[in-house]
Amino acid sequence: MITKDELAEDYPDMLFCDGFDEALIGTVSRFGMETVALYDRTKIIEVLMRGGLSWEAAEEHFSFNIIGAWAGENTPAFAEMDPWEFVDDKP
Repeated sequence: MITKDELAEDYPDMLFCDGFDEALIGTVSRFGMETVALYDRTKIIEVLMRGGLSWEAAEEHFSFNIIGAWAGENTPAFAEMDPWEFVDDKP
């Protein structure tokens, strides 16, 4: 598992989401853009829920305060590894 410290050493301008180290899963490279930190969205929701938020409140917090926080071209990216994890009737 890659750590924030390892990535920061290789990418000194990389930005990270404070408090979500366990959700850091790697990097994303995009043509013509900086490599950015990649986080597992579901793991971020789980961290928020362990902090006392309901699933709905965690989703709202993520949408507005995490994925909605643009900090420039080094803003982290978020992957949804299992989009059906919290859904009872999976297709």
